[in-house]
Amino acid sequence: MWRSSPLLALTGVFGVVFLFALILAFQFLVMRQINRGDPVPHASMKNLFRALWAETLLVFQIFFWRQPFFWNSIPDATEDLLDQRGRRGVVFIHGFICNRGLWTPWLRDLKNRRHSFAAVNLEPVFGSIDHYAPTIDEAVSRLTITTGLPPLIVCHSMGGLAVRAWLRSAPGNDARVHHIITIGTPHQGTWLGRFASSLNGHQMQLGSRWLQQMQADEPPERYKLFTCFFSNCDNIVFPASTATLPGANNRLIMGAAHVELAFDQAVMNESLTNI
Repeated sequence: MWRSSPLLALTGVFGVVFLFALILAFQFLVMRQINRGDPVPHASMKNLFRALWAETLLVFQIFFWRQPFFWNSIPDATEDLLDQRGRRGVVFIHGFICNRGLWTPWLRDLKNRRHSFAAVNLEPVFGSIDHYAPTIDEAVSRLTITTGLPPLIVCHSMGGLAVRAWLRSAPGNDARVHHIITIGTPHQGTWLGRFASSLNGHQMQLGSRWLQQMQADEPPERYKLFTCFFSNCDNIVFPASTATLPGANNRLIMGAAHVELAFDQAVMNESLTNI
């Protein structure tokens, strides 16, 4: 189509971008309304428009380019190499309808630092969050063998719930991890979950039975393992404070949208200080 009608091709591309911008704009409008009842400081209109623009560009880049075509451009670095002994590795866990390609900038940074890492793909995509525990367990085991140290775990969105499900899946898992970073994770569910049709989407509804049972099964001291980054401009996880855990190191990032939050420089820098 590009060769025969470049104008039509460009129109199609901009049409797709515009459509997603409209969907995102609706999310931001709803988020702004729901967050009015939340104790987290409210975002200004300037912050909302900036976050909307940034998220539109990122969604197009990640979901239409990086994840479908370059999801494995940087393979896991988990070989049992002598120079990795004593150098802590990182396990990356993506969120809903994503894959390991989300983490490419993080993986590139760790590769340059010569730290080992494993970025999982959570499957089945629309299954129960509990079913992701074996995938996480395998990645944690690989990095522990490589480095001799419990890994840091970095999670975006639903990935933070997946790691909590993994911690619950077997006694002693808490001792197998150094620290856990969650970025925009709906720890208490999200208002948007009411529109979900998949099993894992239902599990992420505000106050779902699955989330209530999860919290009932968790010892309160477990949350000290967590640093939870959240934002007052998160267009997927809101009200904003639902991305926090009691007793965790809850860190508010002002003005960052949901996907954008995973690439905020302060979030990346502070997370990787834990290695």
